Amino acid sequence: MTTWTTRPETTDDIPAIRDINLAAFPTAVEADIVDALRADPKAWIDGLSVITTASDGIPVGYALLTRCHVDGHPALALAPCAVLPSAQRTGAGSAAVRAALDAARAMGENLVVVLGHADYYPRFGFTPASRFGIRAPFEVPDEAMMAMALDDTRPVPTGSIQYPAAFGA
Repeated sequence: MTTWTTRPETTDDIPAIRDINLAAFPTAVEADIVDALRADPKAWIDGLSVITTASDGIPVGYALLTRCHVDGHPALALAPCAVLPSAQRTGAGSAAVRAALDAARAMGENLVVVLGHADYYPRFGFTPASRFGIRAPFEVPDEAMMAMALDDTRPVPTGSIQYPAAFGA
């Protein structure tokens, strides 16, 4: 079993992060979104772009949390999450997601939304966003639009998600 190490991205990791996204997805859309988010000071939050490395230090997994809003209240969007094909199904992606969520919690963030596979994200604590009264700004299956409160003692806003411009939503 591989032991994964996670850490926030550094400037030196940017080419590797792009390569991970290009390898993990069929088009360059996700890689381009990451580049656009990184250039958006209203969306980008230092420390919430997380990579996973093996013992050799080479990045193989990635998870990104950026600023979005729910009915004008600050929240985070988890996207994209990517893993090199050679490291998929080994826990590298899960390690990056958990580290990003832990970093967000440590920063005092409360709400994270994700549009993704309903059989993958619940393992981290995500549930359908509709249970919180949160909806996507476009048509999407209820089970695919998920949310998670990082602090159960704080209120969660309801309403429509406003994504950063890079997402095109």
